[in-house]
Amino acid sequence: MPKIRIVTDSGARFSNPRLIKHYPVTMLPNQIEIDGQGYSEGVDLGTEAAFQLISRQQTPPKIIPPSINDFAQVFARLSYHYDLVISIHPSRELSDSWRHGRLAAQQVAGSCDIAVVDSQSLCAGQGMLIRAAARAVQEEATAEAVIQTVRGAVKRIYSIYCVGQTDWLRFNSIMTPSHAVLSSRLGIKPFVSLEEGKFIVIGKVQTRTQAVERLVEFLAEFTAFDDAVILQPGKAMSDDTRLLQDRLALEFPGQHFPFTMPSAAMTAYLGPAVTGVAVLEKAAEDMDDDF
Repeated sequence: MPKIRIVTDSGARFSNPRLIKHYPVTMLPNQIEIDGQGYSEGVDLGTEAAFQLISRQQTPPKIIPPSINDFAQVFARLSYHYDLVISIHPSRELSDSWRHGRLAAQQVAGSCDIAVVDSQSLCAGQGMLIRAAARAVQEEATAEAVIQTVRGAVKRIYSIYCVGQTDWLRFNSIMTPSHAVLSSRLGIKPFVSLEEGKFIVIGKVQTRTQAVERLVEFLAEFTAFDDAVILQPGKAMSDDTRLLQDRLALEFPGQHFPFTMPSAAMTAYLGPAVTGVAVLEKAAEDMDDDF
């Protein structure tokens, strides 16, 4: 079997961060600028500390992905030991990470095969694609099959989020200023989804119960899924997550729905008051095998 390594940046989130240690993954840190101070994500600023700092700011932090040179150095080093490097990035619509990885791959072309993949996602969705890639590395016989499996999984990642405040949606031009101000005055919480790598507003609710029901309805649209993660503000289980898990236990008996905190990159777009779910839909051929 080919020797394959996965590369990504620290914007990826996993329901169980310890699992990353068991994957063939090299993770490069993003740089986070908060109130004029720079931090290396996951190195000198952990997830919870970053979230607390960001939550106290009036404007979003600046997320700086690994540079072209950062990726090129990693690709060059790995090329001596691996037949294929799969570099998985957040949506190119939301980050320069994919572009940097693509240019870096061109610099070291010929040393080994490098597949640069736009996850068209962020945070937990990006993490799900990395898990899918890690499974493919173990299961597929050829490098080409691994790449095909990973690229196919990109189209099966879906996510939806209830945003508790509209300021950062307005700042990031996800909502118009007039709609953002009106929603805030009326106590309306927007729902956004990631579609083709972009955040778009798809609806609004007014109460926690309505928000939970909308998330349950979203998950109920899927016949089966390989992965599902709840995103919530804070490390300890929130009341909204507890309510959501209770409802999901009725709808999906026996299915586990872990939760995690959003990445700094996700928070920079949607703000700190966000609850949502990300899903990796099961492939059609795998569902056929189940019947």
